[in-house]
Amino acid sequence: MASESPINHPPIQVIGTDAAGIGKLSPHMQNLLLEAEVIAGPKRLLEQIPIWWERHTQKKALPKLISSDQVNELLGYLRQKNNHAIILASGDALWFGIGRLLLENFPRDLLEFHPAPSSLQIAFARLGRPWQDATWISLHGRDPSPLAKKLQQHPSALAVLTDPVGGSVEVVRKIIKASGLEDAYSVWLFEQLGHPDERISQIRPNHPLPPDINQLNLLILLRKEPETNLNPNSTLIGLEDGIFLQNKDRPGLMTKREVRVQLLADLELPEEGVLWDIGAGVGSVGLEALRLRPKLKLMAVEKRGGGEAVIKKNAARLNVIPSAIFEQDALALLESSQLPKSLVQPDRVLLGGGGSQRTDLLKAVLKRLKPNAVIVIPLATVEALTELKPLIENSGLIISVTQHQSWRGLPLSDGTRWSPMNPVIILKGKYKQRN
Repeated sequence: MASESPINHPPIQVIGTDAAGIGKLSPHMQNLLLEAEVIAGPKRLLEQIPIWWERHTQKKALPKLISSDQVNELLGYLRQKNNHAIILASGDALWFGIGRLLLENFPRDLLEFHPAPSSLQIAFARLGRPWQDATWISLHGRDPSPLAKKLQQHPSALAVLTDPVGGSVEVVRKIIKASGLEDAYSVWLFEQLGHPDERISQIRPNHPLPPDINQLNLLILLRKEPETNLNPNSTLIGLEDGIFLQNKDRPGLMTKREVRVQLLADLELPEEGVLWDIGAGVGSVGLEALRLRPKLKLMAVEKRGGGEAVIKKNAARLNVIPSAIFEQDALALLESSQLPKSLVQPDRVLLGGGGSQRTDLLKAVLKRLKPNAVIVIPLATVEALTELKPLIENSGLIISVTQHQSWRGLPLSDGTRWSPMNPVIILKGKYKQRN
């Protein structure tokens, strides 16, 4: 709660430290400490004060020490006393630190901040990697489930500030695995950064964690390209999301595993025939269809720049060969004469994307369907369903509409909670069986 009246005491100095504590502070910061009448900070830092104080002054009495972990006691004391106070913090107090709380409770002109490099900065320095593209999330005292949503955005670099209780290193690793992204990230553990005993290690899937992880730690997740192609004997259907390479400028834009399995089932894939995957994204559905039905001829269409290259890489990863990949507008492609004769009429169509042209695109597709064809359209809105459903009905296809909502189990303390994924409407049209 903000103070209602000015507080008549000298400015509060907020000094950042790294894991090495007060011993590595600059001479100026150490002089500020020697002038203090009150020193507050985490317990681990306060424990260093008596020995350090005696070494630097043998006459002056030790100032009052207050644990910043006892927030209400600290704020109450600072409001009541007219003493020069020093507050020690880890790294930058304005980055997931006590700085926000102090600004909420005291006028700005009573506070002066002296940040140390944050743990994020030090960690990336140790890796020798730029961090301007990094995102971060704090699990300290928080529900860890937002980490799953952050991972679905597939960031190129993600720093995770862990919590020893609800958001531990083990919990983070379980969330990565539950998200199907173990193959998509390398995970680095940083302990006691800046301390003589700092330790940096890579956490590998299915390997045991160090038994003695220090509570002062954070994780850095770096997106990577899988080093090897998919094992032909791996999962038959429903490959993990992390297996697929994604567009670096549009991370997370792909059909997730749960929806992909349903779409593959609804397509009723034949042994042979032509499959169109329009709005293919990274190619996940069409390419997995080829794993199931190797004799199918797949035509993948994705207009976004770089789409063809990503689909080709994913095809190589899955050991399948599409018949054609087009990086261009689907409607323009269908209205042109570019299609090979063997791909002109599809037996199965997965129609995604289309945007404002989706009605015209669907009309163009319906004109080309073979007898006994099936068309499947995943939709995100009811309005899109209302727009497209009549077109399929008027073309003589049998309609089915389903809505699918999936949840992924995520660790929560010593239990499991459900994390919802975006619901998807699936519109399916199928010609009556013809002999």
